[in-house]
Amino acid sequence: MRRLYYTLGRSKFWEYILCAAFLLVFYGPLLNMALLSFAGDYEYPDMVPRTYGLRWWEYVLTKAQLVNSIGTSLVLAVTVTLLSLAICLPAAYAIARFQFKGRSLVRLSFLLTNAFPKMGIYTAMAVIFYKLNLIGTFTGVVLVHIVNTMMFMVWIPSGSFRTVHIQQEESARDVGAGPVRTFFSITLPMAKPGIIVAALYTFLGSMEEAQGSLLIGLPNVHTMPSELYGIIMSFPDTAGAVFALILLVPSILLLIVFRKYLSADALSNGLKM
Repeated sequence: MRRLYYTLGRSKFWEYILCAAFLLVFYGPLLNMALLSFAGDYEYPDMVPRTYGLRWWEYVLTKAQLVNSIGTSLVLAVTVTLLSLAICLPAAYAIARFQFKGRSLVRLSFLLTNAFPKMGIYTAMAVIFYKLNLIGTFTGVVLVHIVNTMMFMVWIPSGSFRTVHIQQEESARDVGAGPVRTFFSITLPMAKPGIIVAALYTFLGSMEEAQGSLLIGLPNVHTMPSELYGIIMSFPDTAGAVFALILLVPSILLLIVFRKYLSADALSNGLKM
């Protein structure tokens, strides 16, 4: 160690140490979860499994309710994303383009769903949904997820719309394009990076939302996060690790496909007041 210290130099040595510590803290739990998912024989407090196998993968992928929850979560996330785009993009454009009294207050109001403990909001929603017969329905869970994602779906696209110069829209209208054609041909394509970022956050947020889905959806709607609670409580850690890895797969794939849009500028522009 001392020889390495003098070979690399003081600054480089500590850089490598900090980098190694970061990798251990950040990737250590993921690596441990991956090892547990392929465990055959494992008992706490062992650091690694004694044997490896596909026992718990077979269990998860052959249990009908767990497999159905995977499909439910994917359909739910796609539905929530599309509805959020349809509902929130007009609001985002209006906030970006029109000056009106209380505009900042309106934007701030979308933050309120993230400013308070979620369980309190879900409980209040459950009382209302019970009166509307939405408890245990797919529609009720969709509404819960949309409320959770409204901040991202309004703030980030609003920032993207502000980056489109009004003169570009006016030029399109001068050559005969109507408001609708101008929006879909000029404004929307130029704001696409921010909209994709918002849609990605919405999809991932819907896939990972657990408390609202558990409170509003059960006993009829079973999503992957809500099922994960039951697996962790009723089965060994190895079964929970398998289902957690499956839950990570869509997130990882989407982050890889859309990584060029996940820039700090796109997010910071969208979150500006």
